[in-house]
Amino acid sequence: VQLQASGGGLVQAGGSLRLSCAASGRTFNTDVVAWFRQAPGKEREFVAGRWWSGGGTNYADSVKGRFTISTDNAKNTVYLQMNSLKPEDTAVYFCASLRGGSIFYTHPTNYNYWGQGTLVTVSS
Repeated sequence: VQLQASGGGLVQAGGSLRLSCAASGRTFNTDVVAWFRQAPGKEREFVAGRWWSGGGTNYADSVKGRFTISTDNAKNTVYLQMNSLKPEDTAVYFCASLRGGSIFYTHPTNYNYWGQGTLVTVSS
C-alpha cells in the first residue's frame, strides 16, 4: 500500500484545514488507518485512527472534539478534518496504515505503511 498525503498549509488560530491521504494498492476493511504528527524537536505522536470500514474511531485527548477522521472507501482516501486549530497543532502530519490490528494502537512502530508528511502551520 502506498499513501499520499496532502492538504497542509498555513492557517490562523481558530481556522480549519482538511488533510487527505490517498491509498494506492489493495486495502482491506480490517486495515487501520491513522494520522500522526511530529512537531520540531518532538517525537511523532498519534492523532486519530479508524478502520477503513468504519465501526469506530480513536482520538488523542489533545484533538478530541476538534478533529475528525473519516474514510471514503470508493476513493480509497482517508481525511482528517481539523477545526478550531491552535498554534500547538503546528506539525508535519503523516498518514499511516496497519494491516489488521486495532484502532487503539497508537505507537508509530505498530504501523506498516506511511505516507510522506504534509506541513500544517497554525499562526497565533
